[in-house]
Amino acid sequence: MIDLKRLRQDPAGSRTSLMRRGDPSVATAIDSILELDRQRREFLVRTEAIKAERNAASDEVARRKRAKESAADIMEGLKSSGEEVKLLDIKLRDIEAELDSLALTIPNFPDERTPEGDASANRLIRSWGQPPAFDFVARPHWELGASLRLFDLPAGVKVAGSGFPLFTGMGAKLGRALASFMLDLHTSEHGYLEIAPPYLVNRATLTGTGQLPKFAEEVYTCSPDDLFLIPTAEVPVTNIHRDEIIEAGALPASYVACTPCFRREAFSHGKDTRGLIRVHQFDKVELVRIVRPEDSVAEHERITTHAETVLQRLGLPYRVVELAAGDTGFASARTYDIEVWAAGVGGWLEVSSSSTFTDFQARRANMRYRPSPKAKPEFVHTLNASGVAFPRTIIALLENNQAADGSVRVPDALAPYLGADRLTPRA
Repeated sequence: MIDLKRLRQDPAGSRTSLMRRGDPSVATAIDSILELDRQRREFLVRTEAIKAERNAASDEVARRKRAKESAADIMEGLKSSGEEVKLLDIKLRDIEAELDSLALTIPNFPDERTPEGDASANRLIRSWGQPPAFDFVARPHWELGASLRLFDLPAGVKVAGSGFPLFTGMGAKLGRALASFMLDLHTSEHGYLEIAPPYLVNRATLTGTGQLPKFAEEVYTCSPDDLFLIPTAEVPVTNIHRDEIIEAGALPASYVACTPCFRREAFSHGKDTRGLIRVHQFDKVELVRIVRPEDSVAEHERITTHAETVLQRLGLPYRVVELAAGDTGFASARTYDIEVWAAGVGGWLEVSSSSTFTDFQARRANMRYRPSPKAKPEFVHTLNASGVAFPRTIIALLENNQAADGSVRVPDALAPYLGADRLTPRA
């Protein structure tokens, strides 16, 4: 949630910042919020004034009773003002509810360093490794996976529907190996605490990280219980500290989790829908850091390098792209996408999104810390990065390490976890 105080004190600057996202509807919402905020403050002033008058009148009633004097006129006034206070309180609650609801629809302020424009203005920051060159025609992962018997996509369609892959044999073991490799790396070398969170979360949890109400249509819902399947481990892990004041000494708090992710998002017909490029269910290792505001810029760079290390250890060429304001996610202030090269499909595929949310999620989830023992609590900053997502990583592993005979070399860092240094076709 954005800081309403900032919006109130600098409406023009706030509007300019938010309009960098390229959504003209935001301007209308800002105007409505400012008007509701004005009404709320007017009602507060009026209510407090009446309550002060009532307190003074009550004191006068008490004085007259002690003096054996009549207070009928004041009592009548107190009755009338009491009814007015009740009406004002009801109107105030209605205004505050509408204000809170509307505020939840406003995206985060983009960072000042975020490039202007839409996705076409995304900026290449750096790259690592070289795409492989083959003396044969590189095969796409869906052909390699079928010949290696790593997954059975038609079976997944039969069981659940399109976008729900079914992994078999060494393919299933490959997912398990990737999970162990990434979790070991992030816990032993990067200092993260491993978390095994619930895969179902409540409405407050999704609201805290910004999925609700904005992305309600993209979340799988368990209606009878008002629970939701997680779209990413970021959601339950970030909310561990919802409605808490965190000890300053506990910051930065660093968590890693490997979970399935469930997303209902609609895919364009025929666009990136073959194989594992776009799916509704996938596994992902997620990194979450909760930090002091003054540390969040450096922490964003740190968490990004932690995700990059995974790809470096796996020997996968990648590039880091900074998203422009119009392409930055709803809750994020600044985002780096990490894209891996996939030789079979001949393109760059996003495997990680590394974002700083500043205090946006912290305000929604009421997560604070005390800078010093007697200091007033302040909102923390939150960050997360995929460290990394499995499907497109598997795509790159298969397509970049393939040989002419249809076999696939397993990277040295992964081989001990998989128990094999090469995957070979089976008759």
